[in-house]
Amino acid sequence: MAKAKRKTSQEAFRDALVMISPGTKIREAISAILQSHNGALLCIGEPKRLADVSEGGIELHAPCTPQLLYELAKMDGAIILNSDCSTILYANRFLKPDNTIGTDETGTRHRAAERIAKQTKCIVVAVSERRSSVTVYVHNIKHIMDTIPTLLNKAMQAIQTLEKYISVMEQAMADLSTREFQDMVTIFDVCKAVQRCEMVIRITAEIEPYLLELGTEGRLIELQLKELTIPLDEAELVIKDYYKVRAGVDFDVARQRVKDISQQDLLNLGNISQALGYGPNLRSVDTYLPSRGYRLLTQTHRIPPQIIENLITRFGSLQAILRAPKEDLVEAEGVGEVLAERIRVSLNLLRSQLTLDRGSR
Repeated sequence: MAKAKRKTSQEAFRDALVMISPGTKIREAISAILQSHNGALLCIGEPKRLADVSEGGIELHAPCTPQLLYELAKMDGAIILNSDCSTILYANRFLKPDNTIGTDETGTRHRAAERIAKQTKCIVVAVSERRSSVTVYVHNIKHIMDTIPTLLNKAMQAIQTLEKYISVMEQAMADLSTREFQDMVTIFDVCKAVQRCEMVIRITAEIEPYLLELGTEGRLIELQLKELTIPLDEAELVIKDYYKVRAGVDFDVARQRVKDISQQDLLNLGNISQALGYGPNLRSVDTYLPSRGYRLLTQTHRIPPQIIENLITRFGSLQAILRAPKEDLVEAEGVGEVLAERIRVSLNLLRSQLTLDRGSR
């Protein structure tokens, strides 16, 4: 049987946030422990690995419930649970971490928690009665959990910022669409649209940890985020439309190059141009760039993805598809006369809508 792939620190951290978020039995127990002004040390992970760095206590192997966890936390030692928190293995357990492992913590409980997390690659949750705080240690990551009101406030501020960036992105995309129909797209137009899209993607990524930590308390914000980020499904197709095809460079490579641009370097459009294969100097690209047509054809919402691929394979560019008479469109695989007419009507409707939108601004 193939050995299970070990999770990265970030993957394990995401799992930990989900495991102790509001609405879970672990979070219910933690809340009760804090309200009673007690402390606790919860070790979550592979049983044998945790048993090897601890001793004594009470062996339970009991189903995990919030009430039982709360009662067991009244004892001084650590509570050891299996990886999915379904079973409490030990209570009042004495931890024996490797004292040569570095830690900046001062309290005994938190020093042991950080060392155990690093040593065993497990999740350790330290509930402090003195600080009234919850600290999560996952591998080499330390995270102090915020209160629900603080998290909600941070998430709402991030959503408001995201709304502003999406508005700017949609304007850039509308301008790009208009120029695509006019066959007057410059490298500046492309890089500006990619920059706006990437900024929105990165802000969205910053909100997701808040949602994980909020658990059931963040459901309304999660719905709002999904609604706001619907345009991103089409936005990434800008790269697919314009990246420069070279040996060893496909869409996935070009997309990764854009993702690898640092936040600071993203402000320079030349870095985006270079990632797309055109070099850092936007002025050196002195011709209009033809769109392959993925984004606008997808934007019609009436053409299946495979048909879009077949059209672009057959004609090579959006302008060639726009100029093609119906009898030429049907030569693309899977396109009959009815679909050919639908393609022409859909693109014309999209062009008209863009013209109306620009006139109303």
